[in-house]
Amino acid sequence: MQNYKIIKPEDIQENTFSLIGKDWMLITAGSLDNFNTMTASWGTLGVLWSKKICICFVRPSRYTYEFMERENSFSLSFFGDEYRQALNFCGSNSGRDVDKIKATGLTPFETENGIVSFEQAKLIITCNKIYTQNLDPENYIGIMNPDFKNDCHKMYFGEIRSCMIKE
Repeated sequence: MQNYKIIKPEDIQENTFSLIGKDWMLITAGSLDNFNTMTASWGTLGVLWSKKICICFVRPSRYTYEFMERENSFSLSFFGDEYRQALNFCGSNSGRDVDKIKATGLTPFETENGIVSFEQAKLIITCNKIYTQNLDPENYIGIMNPDFKNDCHKMYFGEIRSCMIKE
């Protein structure tokens, strides 16, 4: 953790639309001896109930879902372009079937508040879960992929505990 500087969420300099939608992120939950991570390109950062929050989405069919359900905290980890292959791998392989860490060479560590992230991340956001809700397929308004209705995501709202950027 010595290579990271703690910043306020409002001091994130990069465009969050690019960070999430273009660059992608890893959502990680669990302890250092038992965690899973998955690639995501959906999510948001903002303010809700006077709290700085993130919202991420996980399908129940994903292995990470079990960890998100069980744990009270999670991390969002953002990487440089040189880690695109690792993100592709983590998004197209299940932790049930393969050791993603061994396959990608990512190095997990616990942040100061005990949440798992990766030494290669350029930005780490750690969060405490404060609200969850299943997306309801009845509420989709004509723009969603029909496959989403068969495996609806669950939303996880996290209050941001810390933001760390690599120095």
